[in-house]
Amino acid sequence: MRIQRLPPQLISQIAAGEVVERPASAVKELLENSLDAGATRIAVEVEQGGVRLIRVRDNGSGIPPDELPLALARHATSKIASFDDLQHVSSLGFRGEALPSIASVSRLTLTSRTVGEDTGWRVSGDGGEVVDQPMPAPHPTGSTLEVRDLFFNVPARRKFLRSERTEFGHIEESLRRLALSRFAVGFSLWHNQRPVLNLEPAGNQQGWTQRIGELCGREFAAASIFFDRSEGGLRLWGWLGLPTVSRAQSDLQYFLVNGRPVRDRVIAHATRQAYQDVLYQDRQPAAVLYLELDPAAVDVNAHPAKHEVRFRESSTIHEFIRRTVQTSLAEVRPGAAPPPVVHAVEQLGAVSGNRGGSGPTSTGPFSTNQPRLPLYVGERLSAYGQLHTAPLPETPAGVIREVVAESPPLGYAVGQLHGAYVLAENDAGLVVVDMHAAHERILYERLKTVLTGEGLKTQTLLTPVTLNVMPKERELVETHAALFAEVGLELAAMGPESVIVRQIPALLAGLDIAGLVRDMLADLVAHETSERVETAILTLLASLACHGAIRANRPLNLLEMNALLRDMEHTDYSGQCNHGRPTWIQLTLDELDRLFQRGR
Repeated sequence: MRIQRLPPQLISQIAAGEVVERPASAVKELLENSLDAGATRIAVEVEQGGVRLIRVRDNGSGIPPDELPLALARHATSKIASFDDLQHVSSLGFRGEALPSIASVSRLTLTSRTVGEDTGWRVSGDGGEVVDQPMPAPHPTGSTLEVRDLFFNVPARRKFLRSERTEFGHIEESLRRLALSRFAVGFSLWHNQRPVLNLEPAGNQQGWTQRIGELCGREFAAASIFFDRSEGGLRLWGWLGLPTVSRAQSDLQYFLVNGRPVRDRVIAHATRQAYQDVLYQDRQPAAVLYLELDPAAVDVNAHPAKHEVRFRESSTIHEFIRRTVQTSLAEVRPGAAPPPVVHAVEQLGAVSGNRGGSGPTSTGPFSTNQPRLPLYVGERLSAYGQLHTAPLPETPAGVIREVVAESPPLGYAVGQLHGAYVLAENDAGLVVVDMHAAHERILYERLKTVLTGEGLKTQTLLTPVTLNVMPKERELVETHAALFAEVGLELAAMGPESVIVRQIPALLAGLDIAGLVRDMLADLVAHETSERVETAILTLLASLACHGAIRANRPLNLLEMNALLRDMEHTDYSGQCNHGRPTWIQLTLDELDRLFQRGR
């Protein structure tokens, strides 16, 4: 076959294959156009999972009648005009491909009216061909796009669609992500003429919390913490789910970069690492995270459907997110007040490259409160025996303290239940503490503090370990020599495809060092950073803490129980044990009254 130019319609259909994978892709593009037009209310109606009909109505700025045909033309847009605009793009759409791509595989009708026009105007397309010139049509200010018979002229693509229920599920998820990006916009979703979602514009803290609950579930909203931190031109804020609402899959992780919903491996990996101290290995955190940074520092044109972005300094972003999430989780202690939600959400979408701020300082893998230091660790059991001794309050033994206004968050112990639980009374009501889980967390955090203070001792191998590696991995060993040295590993290149390990952390003697180094190299390829050694050491400390913690059926007196409560109030991550289980629960007086049907 000779080289020849492709017809315009085929070009559009090829482009549609990248942009419009399924009905949800079309809904996403249309919603982004509405948001870019400044809409404050958007209604979405679909039939048969979006295959038969997709209708999106908004009250945005509208399109002038003379520009309607251009709206269906390829590479025509009002959002950028130069390469410099592309480098600093803030709109959700910018390529001018969405509408022509959708029109090339459907029967599309666009009706729009701008402020000042006496009437609306309508233009239609059939399989990419504009069938008529703009015609007057009654319409309020804003736009309505109707997409009918999606993929009617691409039967191969239509055959690959899933069931109606599955396709609608993807549509609902697309709307959910965009609704999380714009709290001030109201959204409604209908399927087969039945209402599914109705999200009112949220203009205050109660509204934002309500939207989080409607989109992510009431359980997540009730068991999540809000945080907001800035550092070095980066800002991260959002909602972090407590380990009690962790998931088997990563289906409750929403990441937004400069107000744009994305699926990003760097953010996901950093978030997972931040939760590693409080989750089982096979559990996934639940979180809604908003990252804001200079638009020039992120490439939003890295994916055909704009699902992914590329950071210029991905390792810096990774460390900032990991450290910020880890620090925010560590500060969740009994009685701790979260930062206000109002200020953060009011600035949603506002991006500044000069956002400095008093964010947290850099932290190391074994301390969430101190600047990042070289990893030096002492003997495995050094000072471990001292960790069981806790300061005791001055309350005389056998005396039950009255709960006063100044009582501590976890109150005062009133007794022990079945040798496993501590019962305490605080201002809110009854506190139930799992003794073993709480003591395990206290010991674990103290072991980490000892580890940070004494330093990491290394051990020179009598018989060095040799690894066969690829040339690219050999280069990584030389490039990241400082990173390996920081965690007690001494590596050297012995040839074009071999590396030798001469020194390891003493705590990890007996582990599979070759496998550990290979895992670190794989992390460096994917994320430009690795914390495999830190994770292995933390796993060891967690095991020590578990074996050293108070066992069930051990009687405690009131002094010991109160000492445990006070230690919990001053321990990072004290709400969960090292395996992610809760260490304590609160039963309020209202909840107790309901249990006993008081007041009825």
